[in-house]
Amino acid sequence: MSFSAKSGAWLSSRAARWWWRRQPCPAWSYFGGNWSRPILDMSYSRHFLDFQGSSIPSSMKKLVVTKLSQNFREAVTLQQDSPVPLPGDGDLLVRNRFVGINASDINYSAGRYDASVKPPFDIGFEGVGDVVALGLSASADYTVGQAVAYVKAGSFAEYTVVPARQAVPLPSVKPEFLTLMVSGATAYISLKELGDLSEGKKVLVTAAAGGTGQFAVQLAKKAKCHVIGTCSSDEKGGFLKSIGCDRTINYKTENVESVLRKDYPEGVDVVYESVGGKMFDLALNSLAVKGRLIVIGFITGYQNPTGLQPIKAELLPAKLLKKSASIRGFFLNHYLSEYKMALKHLLDMYERGDLVCEVDFGDMSLEGKFTGLESVFRAVDYMYMGKNIGKIVVELPHSVNKSSSAEKGLGALVDDKLTMSQQCALASRRASGILGNKGKSVTSRLREAILPFNLALLAWIAKATFKFGAKLLGFQLEKVQYERKYEEHYLPPGLSELL
Repeated sequence: MSFSAKSGAWLSSRAARWWWRRQPCPAWSYFGGNWSRPILDMSYSRHFLDFQGSSIPSSMKKLVVTKLSQNFREAVTLQQDSPVPLPGDGDLLVRNRFVGINASDINYSAGRYDASVKPPFDIGFEGVGDVVALGLSASADYTVGQAVAYVKAGSFAEYTVVPARQAVPLPSVKPEFLTLMVSGATAYISLKELGDLSEGKKVLVTAAAGGTGQFAVQLAKKAKCHVIGTCSSDEKGGFLKSIGCDRTINYKTENVESVLRKDYPEGVDVVYESVGGKMFDLALNSLAVKGRLIVIGFITGYQNPTGLQPIKAELLPAKLLKKSASIRGFFLNHYLSEYKMALKHLLDMYERGDLVCEVDFGDMSLEGKFTGLESVFRAVDYMYMGKNIGKIVVELPHSVNKSSSAEKGLGALVDDKLTMSQQCALASRRASGILGNKGKSVTSRLREAILPFNLALLAWIAKATFKFGAKLLGFQLEKVQYERKYEEHYLPPGLSELL
């Protein structure tokens, strides 16, 4: 069912007919008279919605937490027929193409971040996709078809509404950009704010071949540090060496504590720790004098009912005092003031070829590549089996419609509630956006900037002609060449009986 079909279903309902019968309906109003059209909200921005000119379905698939549990499969349900949300004035409707898997997904499904939130609620932290619809205020900075990334709860869905102020414009839809949103930003900000890195410092990264570990290794190397990375296979060790890791330790075949004691008798200066439990204790014991241990997670405990793994906490004060060492926790939400700058720097590094963003689609998993929301469950299992190299990403395949500029322009100008002056204002806003697109030639930008004004005039003339003809003949045109994307659409009084 399309958006227009949903509006039609309401209009043909008994409640709608009852409402319309109670409105004043002078007979001459059907022939162009000055009848007052009943609109609940006449504001321009409330009803404006730019869309791509192609069909946006009324329903979609999404994952929803229906039961609080650290067991992701028990906690989360795949809903097949959820309504596609509508963006508000300052929002974007994003068709997700890639979504990221994070170790903390099961913390979220267990309700550990906000005890006041009760099921059902949406899940998934980050996504990359195309803008397929947007509100008026959002159209000042974004256009339909633009690639964006975002960090917002609810990304495990085919479509997600994202506030424009939270979106990150991208040059293209690529999964590599997704690796930077949470994993890359966590490594960058934590090491910058808490690591105090400098040339010659020894840095230990646990789970170094994972989604965030890969960035900790590379950023520490760029600070001219000596980097040690722990991993669980020779394949992962090979990857770590390829991105500059000086010493890899396969904890399945080597004793990490013995290696550190032998090769680094004076200890390590910084530890980037995300494993927890025994690895935390080992890392703490390996700190040098004035060493710093940065805790960004403790994945080995997340699947436990408490979310924790036991550590030797009773000896912690003495160990810290003995070495004048420190432990610092890092949670990305507490450093949002640094996020924009960090992400810009990371994107610049990637585009210059100075940063490897390894993506793991699960091609080597038993059931193959992670494709579709159904595979999110497998992807979470894959992470907790310790199989991934780099960031785990799930692809959500869509046939992205490549409508023409004319179709996009008409899509923005079909609201019956817009006056000619309002449509020209909209055309001016769209033209400004086109002229500001430095990715095209000046000639091309000028040609496209003129198009919205022509479309505004043509659309207004066409609408006036069709509307007058429909009123004169006494019927409403039921099928038009474009789809309406509005929550509320009202016909002249009395004509709802014809639907």
